[in-house]
Amino acid sequence: MKKAVTKKESENMGAEIFAAVDILESTKGIPRTYMLEKIEAALVSAYKKESGAVNVRIALDGEKKTFRIYQQKTVVELVEDEKEQISLEEARSISRRYNVGDVVEFELKTKAFGRLSAQAAKQVIIQGIREAEHSNIVREYEKKHEEVITAIVTKVDDNTGDVVVDTGTSEAVLLRSEQIPGDNFAVGDRLKVFVTEVHRDSHGPVVTLSRTHQGMIRRLMELVVPEIQDGVVLLKGVAREAGSRTKVSVISRDPDVDAVGACIGNRGMRIAEIVEELRGEKIDVVLFSEKPEEYIAAALSPASVLDVDFDGERSATVWVDSDQLSLAIGKEGQNARLAARLTGYKIDIKPASQATEAE
Repeated sequence: MKKAVTKKESENMGAEIFAAVDILESTKGIPRTYMLEKIEAALVSAYKKESGAVNVRIALDGEKKTFRIYQQKTVVELVEDEKEQISLEEARSISRRYNVGDVVEFELKTKAFGRLSAQAAKQVIIQGIREAEHSNIVREYEKKHEEVITAIVTKVDDNTGDVVVDTGTSEAVLLRSEQIPGDNFAVGDRLKVFVTEVHRDSHGPVVTLSRTHQGMIRRLMELVVPEIQDGVVLLKGVAREAGSRTKVSVISRDPDVDAVGACIGNRGMRIAEIVEELRGEKIDVVLFSEKPEEYIAAALSPASVLDVDFDGERSATVWVDSDQLSLAIGKEGQNARLAARLTGYKIDIKPASQATEAE
């Protein structure tokens, strides 16, 4: 047998509901009206489930911080369904104005309002808190989307290599696949991560973090190089093989500012800060040029280029001295590969001696 709540308990429950709603609005930012609508719907559903009643509505009184339960029945000559109908005789005992077909609404005693209904209201409030927390987390991460943030390692999965980090907004997972080769974290380590994606699914907020995304290079450069922050130096392109090597191209909007020098810093201190964060990943900073031949030659740094011939719209043959060939191509073709990505050109590197022989 369900135990009913007393009038005093009902009044207390009403006060507790309104107090909780007020707190949610002030601390979590959930509109009061939104929560009250949710609670009304939950209370109606719970009451119907408890009593079997239909056509029930609940009125919440915000000023008195109480609630009342009402049921509606249609006036008929002969009652066939007591849950939905009321006889004309009984209706007129309430008011002489009722006729057949009218709808009578009358208040139900709150003591019939069982504890299941009280629990329903609490569940709505708990869900409201959860939704508010999820919404706040998503909003905070949306502000940090495609930004670099500092996080602290709270857990390391020895089996998968995945790392749980505290970002200051919530805990999130940095997958092994999004870590730089050579990353080896321990609980308590501080690290920088790039927020690549933020969305919400049925389980709550989903945040994707990365240390391999090339966007991380852009943001780290902005953090370390004031001239980029100020817009004096523009970062034009990034080509990255995470954990190994990256090429970035820059240009200065001020003829008195050396774009490459500004990025490298005095004695290489600025670029060294980024390299340290990226576990020794090499970073080549080259000068961007609107002239493709100059840009391609710079992108193949540290090799020296003799000449660049264009074979098609986005294809170039690059001539270098024989002693520069291996340097221009790089280990396993990496230097040439990154230069091609950076410039957007297919690059074929050949020794100058081959051109001489052809002549």
